[in-house]
Amino acid sequence: MLDHVTIGVSDLERSKEFYDKVLNSIGIQRLYEEGESAAGYGINNKAFFWISLKSYPITGMHIAFGVHDRALVDRFHATGLSVGGRDNGLPGLRQHYHPHYYAAFILDPDGHNIEAVCHHPA
Repeated sequence: MLDHVTIGVSDLERSKEFYDKVLNSIGIQRLYEEGESAAGYGINNKAFFWISLKSYPITGMHIAFGVHDRALVDRFHATGLSVGGRDNGLPGLRQHYHPHYYAAFILDPDGHNIEAVCHHPA
């Protein structure tokens, strides 16, 4: 079982602005900061998603956030696009995973693939 994950970012301030808005759209808030090197996001004082300043490129990350309804998936995607994210998959069913897999994908400022997914029927 995962406790937390950290992804590397090239510009911490830009990434905090991006994730503050995108993650807040699905109920996740910035809870902690470690000076100018990292920030932690989570719920109920438990940070489970961290961003950390890295001096070298890191690509290929895919992080999926589970949400409780499809409207949150839609809001996540719209918010991501409105703050500079790039579309990597419109909100919709991905039935090749299972009949109720409703998800959307955005690329963050560093190209990380960030997903919101709901596994419940409409």
